[in-house]
Amino acid sequence: MDEGSVITLDQAFVDQVNQSVEPHWGPLGWVTYKRTYARFIDAENRSEEWSETVQRVVEGNINLDPRLHDDSVTDKDALVRTLTNEAQSLYKLIYGLAATPSGRNLWVSGTQYQREHGDSLNNCWFISIKPQRYGDSAIVPSYVNAQQETVSMPFAFMFDQLMKGGGVGFSVTRNNIEHIPKVACTRNLTIVVSSKNGSAEEACKSGAVDRDEWLAHHPVTEDAPFYYEVPDTREGWVEALATVIDAHFDYFPKAHDSIVIDISRIRARGERIHGFGGTASGAAPLVEMLLDVNSIVNAAVHGHLSSVDATDIGNLIGKAVVAGNVRRSAELALGNWDDEAFVTMKQDQQKLYHHRWASNNSVAVSGDRQEYERIADSIRVNGEPGVVDLDLSRHYGRLVDGRSDSSDILAEGTNPCGEITLENGEPCNLFEVFPDIAQQQGWDLGTVFSLAARFAKRVTFGHYDWEVSRKVIERNRRIGISMSGIQDWFLNRFGHRVVTGFTQQREPIFDKRAIAEVDALYRDVVQADNAYSAQLHCPTSLKHTTVKPSGTVAKLAGASEGMHFHYAPYLIQRIRFQEDDPLLPALQACGYTIEPDVYTEHTMCVEFPVEAENADSQRFASAGTVSAQEQLATQTFLQTYWADNAVSCTITFQESEKPSLPSILSDYAGLIKSTSMLPYSGAGFKQAPKEPISKTTYEHIVGQISDDPHQVFLRLNPQHDRDDLVLVDQSDCVSGACPVR
Repeated sequence: MDEGSVITLDQAFVDQVNQSVEPHWGPLGWVTYKRTYARFIDAENRSEEWSETVQRVVEGNINLDPRLHDDSVTDKDALVRTLTNEAQSLYKLIYGLAATPSGRNLWVSGTQYQREHGDSLNNCWFISIKPQRYGDSAIVPSYVNAQQETVSMPFAFMFDQLMKGGGVGFSVTRNNIEHIPKVACTRNLTIVVSSKNGSAEEACKSGAVDRDEWLAHHPVTEDAPFYYEVPDTREGWVEALATVIDAHFDYFPKAHDSIVIDISRIRARGERIHGFGGTASGAAPLVEMLLDVNSIVNAAVHGHLSSVDATDIGNLIGKAVVAGNVRRSAELALGNWDDEAFVTMKQDQQKLYHHRWASNNSVAVSGDRQEYERIADSIRVNGEPGVVDLDLSRHYGRLVDGRSDSSDILAEGTNPCGEITLENGEPCNLFEVFPDIAQQQGWDLGTVFSLAARFAKRVTFGHYDWEVSRKVIERNRRIGISMSGIQDWFLNRFGHRVVTGFTQQREPIFDKRAIAEVDALYRDVVQADNAYSAQLHCPTSLKHTTVKPSGTVAKLAGASEGMHFHYAPYLIQRIRFQEDDPLLPALQACGYTIEPDVYTEHTMCVEFPVEAENADSQRFASAGTVSAQEQLATQTFLQTYWADNAVSCTITFQESEKPSLPSILSDYAGLIKSTSMLPYSGAGFKQAPKEPISKTTYEHIVGQISDDPHQVFLRLNPQHDRDDLVLVDQSDCVSGACPVR
């Protein structure tokens, strides 16, 4: 790309915005930002400030416009001026926290890693667990033909995206699993490690053996077992997993009954990971995962892998990714609603605690009331499974627009949070608008949502590592423009909640002004996409809008999360930090309550008092008081008039509502594309993440806080910062289903 085609924001403009716009930080906003999205600047030995993050993100996105890199574009100067003006609007919008891209964009946009791996800008992915080709992908195991269908490919895809920080939904429904061939043979797996490796002792405790001792008795010859030396790369870990899986099937090239994986080159725990960022976990998690996966496939010899086997492999992958507390992982396993083994697999407590905790499990339904009633019985017991209506997802965008036989006919599942229906290999592509905050800051909402659509559209022009993703993204150009802080907006804009009542037939009644305004904003998004697609000479987006559950991003702005009601009018929000995090002295100096975490060693728990917007309004409702019926009705409103993708929501229910859950949930069969339900826990356990408190208690706690953590942090850390610290328990979604970054 020639130098004249690069869009940069003028420092004078940035300074002017910084002086005139006040970011809408929530009570947890700056602290959450600093330890989640502020990248470390090596040359200055410090992490970014908010203005630097926003500038990096905006410049990284605006320069994805493919016309900047197209030599056939004649008037590049005019294009640069137009895009520079757009970049300035985006900077002002995001800096004020009236809207933000996804957490992934906040973390990686504008970095060299993003330029090399377009995948890094997408929060979550979906993959079907069935034999697939690697094709023209960045990772192709050395032992296979790229055009050959392999059992390992979807698992390799999952492992790769999880290690990049994304979440993965995966389908183990019968129509996928039935394509996996019989397991042809068992394999003896040996994992060797050099005694010089910094994690050798830990790896050997996990099942590896000393390499020198093993080689002394097993010389490497042509007739020796298949031997794979794992490079110290993400790709090397992926190929190690692929080798262990594929070795059990007829197409594997080595007939010997043993395989050897050499992990000696893998860096030790705690060492820097360049590129995406973070620190290494050492080889032990890989050792445990490979041995466990090999055992699962061995046990299925001469038969087929089941939906439970495939889910277990996916869960073991997720467990390996989060090991060492250096990454997060998010998975959603989608099975058939009448697959009893899948539905009940988490009842095995030993396996649940070992690895089955790693996914949220949902079932595919067709909108039949009896299916919902049966599922509700299971939800009453353990809060799972979630529900994904694939028929509704394939044939409908917004419900108000009616059925279409071509709406999204190839969709097979969702991302882990369920707000985007996806095809095989496809990612979600999100941007989040806080309409209440935007209007407070004087923005026209039509302009805001148009900017959001263009931002997300450019993400589809990144360089994607996997062929399966590249092809579906180029065809669909799917985007997901989300509203968040929706309950705040409804109360402030319309004076009440959107569900104004129910008919005698239990059908919800919606506010007509809200219908008109939400519908108009949807049309603004579609119109912006149509116009920009014409300029870029690419297909219009298959679908455009969604409601993501939000979480970390909503905390930045202090807004209610997605469509969710505030947890309580007043509450203590607990956030966990590593014990040596330099933010802790600043928080302690300000008067925040800090105590050792009762669940995890070397971790401190900090209490933040939070007041919900409109907490004292007579029309205010919280997750602890609003009925499950009204929550489902609100989800239906948004699915009808706003989201042509889906609306993600975790419906909370009270103990008193348990008996009526089957009838309540079945009332919304055929009206919601995905949902999950959990009991409202309140403060049911020690150091709960959220604990409702009284207004008096809130005011007392606030009275103990004497200063601004941001300013105190700068005073205490004028010369140094750290680059390997993150919030321990934050996620990009309120349910914890999606990753931080």
